[in-house]
Amino acid sequence: MSTAQQIWFLTGSQHLYGPEVLDQVASQAGEVVRGLVEGGDAAVPIVLKPVLTDATAIRRALLDATADDSCIGVIAWMHTFSPAKMWISGLQALGKPLLHLHTQANEALPWSEIDMDFMNLNQAAHGDREFAAVQTRLGISRKTVSGHVSDPVVSRRVGAWTRAARGRAAMASMRVARFGDNMRNVAVTEGDKVEAERRFGASVNTWGVNDLVEVVDRVGDDAIDTLVAEYADSYDVAAELLPGGERHESLRYGARLEAGLRTFLEEGDFGAFTTNFEDLGGLRQLPGLAVQRLMADGYGFGGEGDWKTALMLRTLKVTAEGLPGGTSFMEDYTYHLVPGEEKILGAHMLEVCPSIAEGRPSLEVHPLGIGGREDPVRLVFSAAPAPAVVLGLADLGDRFRFVANEVEVVAPDAPLPKLPVAHAVWRPLPNLRTSTESWLMAGGPHHTVLTTALDREHLDDLADMTGTELVLIDGDTTTRRLAQELRWGAAYHRLAQGF
Repeated sequence: MSTAQQIWFLTGSQHLYGPEVLDQVASQAGEVVRGLVEGGDAAVPIVLKPVLTDATAIRRALLDATADDSCIGVIAWMHTFSPAKMWISGLQALGKPLLHLHTQANEALPWSEIDMDFMNLNQAAHGDREFAAVQTRLGISRKTVSGHVSDPVVSRRVGAWTRAARGRAAMASMRVARFGDNMRNVAVTEGDKVEAERRFGASVNTWGVNDLVEVVDRVGDDAIDTLVAEYADSYDVAAELLPGGERHESLRYGARLEAGLRTFLEEGDFGAFTTNFEDLGGLRQLPGLAVQRLMADGYGFGGEGDWKTALMLRTLKVTAEGLPGGTSFMEDYTYHLVPGEEKILGAHMLEVCPSIAEGRPSLEVHPLGIGGREDPVRLVFSAAPAPAVVLGLADLGDRFRFVANEVEVVAPDAPLPKLPVAHAVWRPLPNLRTSTESWLMAGGPHHTVLTTALDREHLDDLADMTGTELVLIDGDTTTRRLAQELRWGAAYHRLAQGF
């Protein structure tokens, strides 16, 4: 768990019940927090705050949550009955994600012992309804989770929300370095960087490739030697790249690229970056191995200047931190269209993250055919089979849209001995025809993020927190229904944004 971030747990009540009851409220709120923590799904610590009993204290607590950079979200629970007019000013001031937990201290009712003291203390059944009604009246975006904290479903759903809150916090402070500009004449990889900063908080700016070259050229031999040794320990290195091999210098330059790029990103406090094979300046290779290893360490990346995918990759990396599975830059490349066996082969020129690899990657060098530079080194592997989600961020002009598809990553039907790049094969839900038609109708991009660590609930929560439309293609999708949802979504978001 990260100690630098936390979720605040706010409990609502009122002075009507007297100090003895309020002491019990505070004690039982602590038990609820302990239950959430012991559930083990929370991505960051959940911190219990004092019981809130009046409008002034509520407003102050929510203003403090908004201003405190360590607070990435708020969980609220109305233990007894907290008259919701007291919450109006505070809720309107809140600038952090909100989860409304509808629970109670006891799992089972002590039927033979229930008296009015018990009823006065345990009123969440209608106290939370009072609170929810005002949230709805105010149009407050929030996640609602109902059930006892001992229920694994409750723990998992709250945990998913804490992860999305962590991803949202990463977006809000992210700096994206764009080495060079967008790939010439390509539409989908461009977008409104000003609106992205307004909507998500991420700052996207361009840096000259030769600014990076200066750092790369300063890398010393000791740093290169250390990385080359690390490569030998971590990967199956092609013989021609080993010390004494005829292409060993290619590997050393790949290590130089990694060390220089990592230094540039660390010194500039960047969380994500892009490259462009049309603008390589003084670089001798298009970064392949360096990009793959930086992604494995949590950096976001987008090819050909695609800052939107770089932004989303970093966001999902942070969201998924600590979970099994991996998250990678991806591109739908080509199809297997045999009836009943339809699949997608995803890959890119070089840059697929080894966090999704099955087995030990091999480190190889091959011609690239574009870019006009030396043959770049890269890791080659197949993705491990697993359920996954593919996510793309589309700029529609008047707003952003998340487009996602639930998929099943599978093993290739046969070996791919001539494919010199890392790759993934998947079956999209509900089937390839419906999936691709739906993706195209939704305007989804060709660069995506593939994650086997996260699921639809994480994406739902992240979309809600950022006020972004989510178009989800899953096992129940039909193209007719999706077309209707797209029209409804367009109408809703235009009305929600005003004229």
